[in-house]
Formats: sequence, C-alpha cells, structure tokens
Amino acid sequence: MDKLEKDKFTDSYVENLQRITLKNFDETSEKDKYDALCDTIMELINQEWRESKEKSRHERKAYYFSAEFLIGRSLGNNLINLGIYDDVKELLCELGIDFEALEDYEDDAALGNGGLGRLAACFMDSAATQDINMYGYGVRYREGLFKQSFENGFQKEQGDSWIKDGDGWSIRVDSDSRIVNFKDQQVKAVPFDMPVVGLENGKVNTLRLWQAEPFEEFEFDKFNNFEYDAAVAKKNRAEDITRVLYPNDIQRAGRVLRLKQQYFFVSASIQDIVAKYKRYFADDMRFKNFHKYHVIQLNDTHPNIAIAELIRVLVDENSLSFEEALEVARKVFAFTNHTVLQEAIEKWPIDIVEEVSPRCLEIIYQINDVLVNHFKKKGLSETEIDPYRIVINDQVHMANLAIYVGFSINGVAELHTGILKVDTFKHWYEVFPEKFNNKTNGITPRRWLLYANRPLSSFITEKLGSDNWKYNLDELKGLEKFARDEKTLNELWDIKHANKERLAKYILEHEGVKIDPNSIFDIQVKRIHEYKRQHLNILHIIYLYHELKNNPDMDFYPTTFIFGGKAAPGYFRAKGIIKLANEVARVVNNDSEVNDKLKVVFVENFRVSYGEKIYPAADVSEQISTAGKEASGTGNMKFMLNGAPTLGTLDGANIEIFDHAGEENNYRFGATVEDLKNIQASYNPVKLYQTDKNIRDAVDALVNGELDDNNSYMFLDIYNELINPQDGSRGDRYYVLKDFEDYRRAHEQINKDYRDKLAWSKKCLMNIANAGYFSSDRTIIDYADHIWKVDSPNY
Repeated sequence: MDKLEKDKFTDSYVENLQRITLKNFDETSEKDKYDALCDTIMELINQEWRESKEKSRHERKAYYFSAEFLIGRSLGNNLINLGIYDDVKELLCELGIDFEALEDYEDDAALGNGGLGRLAACFMDSAATQDINMYGYGVRYREGLFKQSFENGFQKEQGDSWIKDGDGWSIRVDSDSRIVNFKDQQVKAVPFDMPVVGLENGKVNTLRLWQAEPFEEFEFDKFNNFEYDAAVAKKNRAEDITRVLYPNDIQRAGRVLRLKQQYFFVSASIQDIVAKYKRYFADDMRFKNFHKYHVIQLNDTHPNIAIAELIRVLVDENSLSFEEALEVARKVFAFTNHTVLQEAIEKWPIDIVEEVSPRCLEIIYQINDVLVNHFKKKGLSETEIDPYRIVINDQVHMANLAIYVGFSINGVAELHTGILKVDTFKHWYEVFPEKFNNKTNGITPRRWLLYANRPLSSFITEKLGSDNWKYNLDELKGLEKFARDEKTLNELWDIKHANKERLAKYILEHEGVKIDPNSIFDIQVKRIHEYKRQHLNILHIIYLYHELKNNPDMDFYPTTFIFGGKAAPGYFRAKGIIKLANEVARVVNNDSEVNDKLKVVFVENFRVSYGEKIYPAADVSEQISTAGKEASGTGNMKFMLNGAPTLGTLDGANIEIFDHAGEENNYRFGATVEDLKNIQASYNPVKLYQTDKNIRDAVDALVNGELDDNNSYMFLDIYNELINPQDGSRGDRYYVLKDFEDYRRAHEQINKDYRDKLAWSKKCLMNIANAGYFSSDRTIIDYADHIWKVDSPNY
C-alpha cells in the first residue's frame, strides 16, 4: 500500500464502521470495529475475486469435495496473503484500535475436526497461491463438531455457534440455491461463498459451503391450531442436516442423518457444477467435453456418493444413457484415501442408502453389475469377485465405488500408500496398478509460519537475505549454513522461549494452570483415538510421577506435558483417555513435591487458533501412533516447521520427516510395521505387564485407587483393553505396552539432550531448514500436475 491507498483504506474503514452502526466512531463496540474491518477487507478482495472467477470460467478446474474445511480464523490469514497485515495493524493503531483484540474477537470457523479438514484448508490456500483453479465444496455447519469443555475432568460437549454474531467472510448466493431431494424430504441448499486469497498474486479461489434450509419456515395453520412444535418441525428437520459435523451415529437415526448430510452437500455441488457447465458450454448437451473442464477430488470416503449422484443428474435430468453417464464419471472422479483402519472406511447398510436416496442406490447396483461383468470377462469366479463388489452383505462399500469408477486413487504418505498397495487395497492394486499413486500431505507456510510465528518468519528472512521462502519453502534449506553459528542458535532459542512465554500466559488465562516457560514443552495435540496412543504418553507420565515421588532428588529436567484434542461424543474409550489425562494432571499439579519438575495440562477446545500458539512454542512434537496406523499426519509438519524435533514412531509422514531432517535431529522409537507383523501372532501384553515393573506400576494406577474416574469405569475399560480384554481377544491392540520401554528411553535421552542449549537449537534449526518438502504448495502442485492436469493442453 502506498500513502494514497492507506488514506483510502482508512477512509473506507471509518465510513463502513459508521454506516453499519449509525454511531460516532467513539461509540462503536469491538464487534462493530471487527465487522467494519471485515467489510473493508472484503471490498479489497472483491474485485480480484470477480476477475479470478471470470478468467477461470472456461478453464479446467479441480473441484475439492470434502466434509471438512478447518480454515480457522480468516482475518489475519487474509491480511497476510494480501500482503497488508503490518499496514492494517499500523493504521488501526493510529485510530486507537487494538488490532490483536479484533483478531481474538473472531471465532474459529467450526467447519472441521482434525487433520482431514485442516489439510483441505491448506490445499485451498496453496492452490490459490500457486494460481491453480480449484473450487472447494463442503458443508456450512451451524454448530461444528462441538465446543469442548471439561467438567471434573470429563469432556463435555456444547454447540460451537461460530456464526451466532454473523459471518463477515461469506457471501450468501441465493440465486445459486439448489433443491436436494431425499426419499422422505425435500430441502433447499443455499450456498455461502468464502474467498480463498493467494499470496500477493491477485488470485482468489472460492470455497462454497452449503447450508440446508426448508422451503417453508413456518406452518401457520398448525401454529394457529396450538401445534407449536409441529409448526416448525419441517424447518428443524431441514436445518438438522447441516447443524452438526459428524452427528453421533451410535443409533440408526444418527447414521441416517450422517449420510443425509453427505448426500446433501454432494448433490447440491454436482447440480451446481452441471448447471454452470450447461450455462457456459451450451453447445455440449451430451457432455462429451465435460471431463475436459472438470476433475472432482473426493477427500476420503465421505463424499463418494457423488459418483452415483453425477450419474443420476446426467441420466434423469439431462437424458444421457447410464452407459454415457458412467463413462463421464470414469474420467472425472479421483479419490484420496486417508486411513488403513477398516472401521474408518465407510460402508453403508443398503436400507440406510435406500432411505436417503433410493435412486442413487439403484445406480450403485447398476455400477455393481457392470463391475461384476467386468471381472467375469477376466475369468474370475463369483467368489473371487466378492472383495471387489460395491454391494457386499447388504452394505455399500464406498471405497470400492470410488476405486472402480475413479481414475486415480492416492495415499497421503509413502508408507501409507505402500500399505494400501500391499494390504488395504491389495486386490485392487493387482488389477489397476496404474490408478494408484502417492501424494504426501503438506501444510501451508502462510498460516503455520508466516502468520502463526511472525518472530521466526522475520528471523528466517533476515538470515536468508530475502522473503522468497514464502513462495518457495525449499529455500529454507539455506538455513543449514547457520547450524554451527552460536549467535544464530542463541537467537533461535530466544525466539522459541518468547513463544513459550506467550503460550504459558495464554494457558494461565484460559486453563488456570501456571506452567514454567523454562521447562521442556512436550506437546501432543490431535484427535483423541486409541491408535494415536495418547494413553502411552499418559502412562509414561504416571511412571515419571512415581519415579519423582520415590526419588525426589533424581536428575530430571523440568517438563510440562501439554495435551489437546477432542474425542468423538460416542467414543467411550477416547473420552476415558481424556478423563485419565485430566486426572493425572489433577494429581501431579497438586503435588508440591513434584510440580516444580512435572506439570500436565489438557487444553480445552483445541482448534486452529489455539494451534497457532501451541506449534511455535513446542520443544517436543509427540507423534507416537502405532506403526502403520497413521496415514500421514500434518501436525507433525507444523511442529517441524516451527522448530520442534519429532518424538515418533516410524509411521505416516514421520518417516519422511526423519529422512529429510535426519534421525540425529529427531527421536525415533518403537516397533516398525514389519516388527509388528512378525510378532502379531505371539504378542503377549500380560507377560510384559508381569515382568516389567515400570509398566506394571503405571498400569496398576488405573485400577488401584491412585486415580479416580468417579465411578465411570473408564479407567477399568482402558486397563482391560491393555491386559484383560473381556471378549477373549488379545489385549493391547495398539501395542502400547510393547513400545513403552523404548518410548521411556527416548524420553530419557530428550531430557538429557535438552540441557545442551546450542546442540538442541541445532536440532531445531535443522528441522526448520528441511521442512520445505512438507509445504502444501508442493503437494498441490503434485495433484495439479499428475492427477488433475489442470494446465494440460490435452484437455
């Protein structure tokens, strides 16, 4: 911005503030000031947004279908990408406005849960920055997953009403509303468009989120007849569809609602894409060239019913034959798999699919018939065909649907893709090897370094002599030349310490726990799940607590263990792990004999904006999933980019982090995938429990009265899973006890190494310097070049 633009921005801001409030400047509230700032920034974005839409109208686009887009707050990120963050902050300061207070006023957009949604948000950012035509389609959840709080250590869920005060970053586009028909219901899908701004390049892509609304808000006759609840019943049932992310599906009604939610957003999106194609390419009524302009990336199995829906729209509403429509679908859909856990690969009972969309079920059966005939022609018997069928034992296998029809199937880390090929989808890989490929995940450096860690960003720019690394993260490699420079290493240490002080202050204000910034900040923040093994971390803390109690003078560098993450409302054991962490925190933090050396904090409602404070402050990144279970992980990349060594198993993208940054700058522990395969039949956790005193003491604390689960039986449930399963199966399904001793030794090494300030800072520096590969810019270019071919002259 030059001086004229600054004046213009200030005038526009003050005018907007007074226009939307009809108040004098001095009478306006913080909310007023925030709303006016949103309006003023959206005015700046608007022209480039319209130009980007117009330019790409007749160009090939990628459409990213995802049930989650965990975008976080938009204010700071948009200002960073517009290149005016410091200017706007300075201008508001001149007006006497606390810019940081306005940043904190904004709620995180409650549009996702964990890594899946955050990855989608990073991809949107990177596509715009790399000038790639990418259009996001998702759901505008009114209440998100939930807002987490703790009551007596137990997770409590409340609605996360992030749009209760309005949403300054979305534009409602009623003219593009679509009708979505279910078997028993018809609702209106109303789109809300959010701009996704590229980094200082004039490119603005669109994230379109659908909100479910009724056609009739209120039935007056019923109200007049004193049927007050019935008068708004249709409205409530429509709004239920987009009220909550991942409705609890323990009962059948919840499963129906969850599939309705998925079908709702893909149906609206497919209708939208087809309608626009017909508007802009009116001479192609047989959709012969549709695939030249569209590729749809299905982000995990949640949106896979889009395949049947596209065929339905083409056949029922545009008069194509089933065979023609299927041929179009084969050229359009690509599928990303994010898991090797069979329980996470969606399979829907046919009666639920029929209840949501009978026509889509008919089409799925038709595709299944084509599949069976295809394999019969290859000479396979009915039994040999069974693993490939889309409908198996009265269930629709959504992954099989996407693999058979789609032209690309990708994993999200080298190990994960390898497991898909040799295990999870081995049978498919044997017949369609050309469809399978790897696209290792990445994170956007704009959000996770340039915005979240501005002191480190300035440090990097100063050391490298330019800010070109913002556009090409591989340039961080240039930091390696400072690996032995004491001045640089001390500066890096000081930046980390300042970030730790900031986090400690925030935790004291929000969690009421005082932690020492001079201690090691050992952090595990992610979705709570048994395979992510937060309970391994907690059992180790119990072990440390016992050691410190028994040996008060033991040589131990003070450590603060920080947890964050949500458990699905219906996941009893995951909620038990949260209760266990909070109970250990209660015991440890209230024990004056140890709490100068050991502290435990579980932060409430971990989200993107909390992560922006946590990742820059971490000394140790806990990535301790059972080998072969984590597809990739992206939290590991955020920690790495901000200079935290990884303590991790040889799993997911940890492997590539170790390869790029060096195992000497990280801490690997635990059994490998091959190790676990070799011991699977013979593994005996009870023997480990009986012979290893450290394990036994930690595990016994779950049930010997040392820790109180308030008669919930949650700790007994965790205990039984480890060594005393009630169903006759082998205990310790995720090899927590198997890896305990190796994990303990790795922690012991970390506790010693951290005391050498320069050596530790070197590890941090080497992680930052080698984080370039994990930019989502690299990932999105891989998608664009190898799957989407958005710039290919052949389309």
